[in-house]
Amino acid sequence: MIPEYIKKRISYCEKDYEIFKNFLESHSVNTVCKNANCPNIYECFRKNYASFMILGNICTRNCKFCSVNKGKPQPLDEKEPKKIAEVVKKFKMKYVVITSVTRDDLPDGGALQFKKTVEEIKKISPQTKIELLIPDFKGDISILNIIFNSQPDVISHNIETVKSLYPIIRPKANYETSLQILSEIKKAGFTTKSGFMIGLGETENEIYEIMNDILKTGCDILVIGQYLKSSKNGYEVKKFYTEEFFKKLENYGLQIGFKKIYAGIFYRTSYLADTFCQNYFD
Repeated sequence: MIPEYIKKRISYCEKDYEIFKNFLESHSVNTVCKNANCPNIYECFRKNYASFMILGNICTRNCKFCSVNKGKPQPLDEKEPKKIAEVVKKFKMKYVVITSVTRDDLPDGGALQFKKTVEEIKKISPQTKIELLIPDFKGDISILNIIFNSQPDVISHNIETVKSLYPIIRPKANYETSLQILSEIKKAGFTTKSGFMIGLGETENEIYEIMNDILKTGCDILVIGQYLKSSKNGYEVKKFYTEEFFKKLENYGLQIGFKKIYAGIFYRTSYLADTFCQNYFD
């Protein structure tokens, strides 16, 4: 049974939501908001805000927390970077998040598509700040350099869950590899961001351990949210945490040294990123 306080209630203008959604669909632009069944989609779309998802909408991995389709991906859409840039310009987006499915089938994991997308946005909307939420690229540092060369404002990589749950929740990923990715981003001089979910079966001590592990990489911004089952066949929620507990984690994160930390039931790495990161830059 889902506690009442978990159920999100918002008021939104359906017309604004539909206009934005229909524009994205007419331009064949994917968003993680829709493909991952994000609970914040109505709140964000009504404000003409979305987290773009490049490299198609089929992932080569099988993470249990995620409702994005898995299987054999389609060929890359060469027009995708320009289409996203056009959306950014039309809706005068001041801050955008570009993420992707994981494409282990591509030699560069899709890094060049990230770079092209950044370049297209900078070309027609140079005032827009850009955050890239990247996969692990199997830990290949040479591929990371393609990302670095695109010069985004923020580079994010999510740890997603505690180390002990990786074999169950992220069987094709590696906890230490993800920490190394964060370390390399910081070494390259970028503002670094990460996030993870709770409610998947972790212990409280493991939550503090993962926070400290992420901090050791030099990560600047951390986001913690409640795991919520996003599809009928999704992984079951093991525990629902209260907002009081999230506040406790936020206080702990600031005490140990994170520059910014956002923790709450509906928080996701890309949720309100425009507001959160603007506060960071200010």
